[in-house]
Amino acid sequence: MAVARTYTSAQKFLHWTLFVLVVLLYALTYGDAFYARGEPAVAFFWRLHISFGLLLAALVFWRVVLRSLRGAPDLPSEMSTAERAAAKIGHFILYALLIAIPVLGILLTWFRGDALSFFGLFTIPAPFAPDRATARTIRELHSLCANGILIVAGLHALAALYHHLIRRDTILTRMLPGNR
Repeated sequence: MAVARTYTSAQKFLHWTLFVLVVLLYALTYGDAFYARGEPAVAFFWRLHISFGLLLAALVFWRVVLRSLRGAPDLPSEMSTAERAAAKIGHFILYALLIAIPVLGILLTWFRGDALSFFGLFTIPAPFAPDRATARTIRELHSLCANGILIVAGLHALAALYHHLIRRDTILTRMLPGNR
């Protein structure tokens, strides 16, 4: 069986779509900063944040399933054991955060006493009574993980650029669209 040298088109699509969604969701958290509390625009930004967060959750699930079915291309043989370990740990942290952030967001919404709505197409009511203290704790964890994913994704991008520009290996190109 031939070893894949690049990710599948679906894996590449999910990688870049999740990147865009993470940046968009982070930006949406600050969309309400331009409006006074209680303005309709504030609720609009949070509804968008929740809807795109649910989309993120679904795409993360799809990505995890694909990764478990298709795996990943082998790392270049020139990479040291420490570099390989760092790559595995980095990917594990990224996946853990991509799973934790939407789960915490869903719990936060429900503990605030709100229903989950996906662009108004369907609504999932909170399965338990609101609890402000629990919501506050979950909000802090959600925020901490959101900040964490920006840091880890930034390090991930820097590592890919290092491999591309300095090491001149295939780490970055195997995730770029069009490369086979």
